[in-house]
Amino acid sequence: MEIRLLGENDAAAYQALRLQSLKEHPEAFGVAYEEEVEMPMADVGKRLTGADAATLGAFEANELIGIITLARFPRIKLRHRAMINSMYVTPQAREQGVGKALLHEAIAYAHTLDGLEELNLAVTVGNKPARSLYLHAGFTPYSVEPRFIKVGAQYYDIEWMSLRL
Repeated sequence: MEIRLLGENDAAAYQALRLQSLKEHPEAFGVAYEEEVEMPMADVGKRLTGADAATLGAFEANELIGIITLARFPRIKLRHRAMINSMYVTPQAREQGVGKALLHEAIAYAHTLDGLEELNLAVTVGNKPARSLYLHAGFTPYSVEPRFIKVGAQYYDIEWMSLRL
C-alpha cells in the first residue's frame, strides 16, 4: 500500500471515491451526494491543492482505496487548529489497516505544519469501528452534538473528538 498527498491528477479517482462514500454512508458526512455529484472536475482538482487543506490517498495496485483530509482553519485566531474530515476506506479494503495508516499519516503531516497544535474530528454516534480507530490514535471525546445530521426523516448525533499535537 502507498499513501501520498493527492493532487490535481488524482481528481477523477478522488471524486469517484468521495461520491461512493456519500452514497454508502450519508449519515457519516455533512455533505450530501446531490451537492457533490455536479461539481466540475476542475473544482475537485482545486480542492485537492488548496492552501489550507491536504488530502491523502491510500493506493493498492494503483487503485485509490482510501482518503482522508486535513483542513486547517484559515483565520489567524484559529490557525492552531485543523479538522480531520472526509475519511473513507472502500469496503473491500476495510479491516486491513488502511484507515489506521491514513490517520497516522494525516497526524504525521499535521506535525509538519508550523503552529498547528490541535486536531478535531467528528464521528457519527454508533460508528464503532471509526470511533475505536480514533480513540486508539489518541483522540479524546469532548462532546456529543445531538441531531447534527439529518438524512430524510432520520437524525444522527455526532461525537466531537480532539487530539493535542
